[in-house]
Amino acid sequence: MALERIVVVGGSLAGLRAVETLRREGYEGSLVVVGDETHRPYDRPPLSKEILSGRWDPERTALPGSQDDHGAQWRLGQGAVRLAGRAREVELASGERLPFDGLIVATGARVRELPGTPPLGGIHGLRTLDDALAIRGALEREPRVCVVGAGFIGAEVAASCRARGLDVTLVEALPVPLGRVLGERTGRHMAKLHRDHGVDLRCGVGVEGFEGSNRVEAVRLSDGTRIATDLVVVGIGVVPNTGWLAGSGLDCSDGVACDATCATAIPGVFAAGDVARWDNPVYGTAMRVEHWTHAVEQGIAAAENLLAGEGAKPFASVPFFWSDQYDTKIQMAGRPLPTDEVRIAHGKEGEPRFVVLYGRAGRLVAALGFNRARFVVQYRRAIADGASFAETVEKAGA
Repeated sequence: MALERIVVVGGSLAGLRAVETLRREGYEGSLVVVGDETHRPYDRPPLSKEILSGRWDPERTALPGSQDDHGAQWRLGQGAVRLAGRAREVELASGERLPFDGLIVATGARVRELPGTPPLGGIHGLRTLDDALAIRGALEREPRVCVVGAGFIGAEVAASCRARGLDVTLVEALPVPLGRVLGERTGRHMAKLHRDHGVDLRCGVGVEGFEGSNRVEAVRLSDGTRIATDLVVVGIGVVPNTGWLAGSGLDCSDGVACDATCATAIPGVFAAGDVARWDNPVYGTAMRVEHWTHAVEQGIAAAENLLAGEGAKPFASVPFFWSDQYDTKIQMAGRPLPTDEVRIAHGKEGEPRFVVLYGRAGRLVAALGFNRARFVVQYRRAIADGASFAETVEKAGA
């Protein structure tokens, strides 16, 4: 298939790395980048940390290479609203139709909303730079803060607010923070980390509703308690941006379904980043990953495979992410489950520095490090190589 025009939908990190890769690999045809935000691609991890804490100006979030046009036409501030697979066209909100020979879907995700949330001022989600700046502006008034959801985004928001000396309540429906991801044992360590820094952590309770006339004044919890607050940040996960693909013929249940090469069911259409659910050869299952490193790597892989045609190669990836909370750098490689076997290595549980190893069916499947970055990087390679859990535990002296 001749690729005279390639369209990249999503002015995101994955989209930017795909554009760079296309040009680096020698693609000289027409290239169009579509994004619903008016900003050029920017870095999202600092939003919940450096931006909220006030340490960074917004300009510092610009991604390297984002100010270069890369010989592409940029359609920013007008997202895609429809994919016509047979006609091979992308329709924009402006009504413009973009024909394509190759397409990379990198539309990312949006924040998940609490059902029944009233239109009160002071209730925020955090996904975009504009979201972060709105929250930061509100924090300057020194509000009482309630964060709903103790996942990594919620936990980072809580930590950033405590760094500003604010009163913070963190509400989590699970018995411990991140219990579904890290397991209850490691979740208890996360709970202690926040309580030790003065966060009022409420676990095992949900949100029943909000109170207030024009602005939020309180959050009602399922246990009957009431939290007086001036600012609420909801961090209960994200939803892949696939609404514009309705009627396209693509399977969009929990993201855009792809094969191991990131190719969708429509020839010449690939997906990358938070929006993509692909068959990961490392784990032998389909998965969708929402981390920074993954967006970079899959954006590159999707672009390379689009150009490769019949020579496309499987994208085999071990997920990797990090989170900075207080003086603790948390890094994880792999994909743990709460039912995995767990061993502590390179330190003792509860100390500032240690590693958690996760095993499943005899294999090392994940490693979580608290202030142990070097070990986590090493274990990421070991997971990719199919390392034995027993042998890894023995070598680590766990």
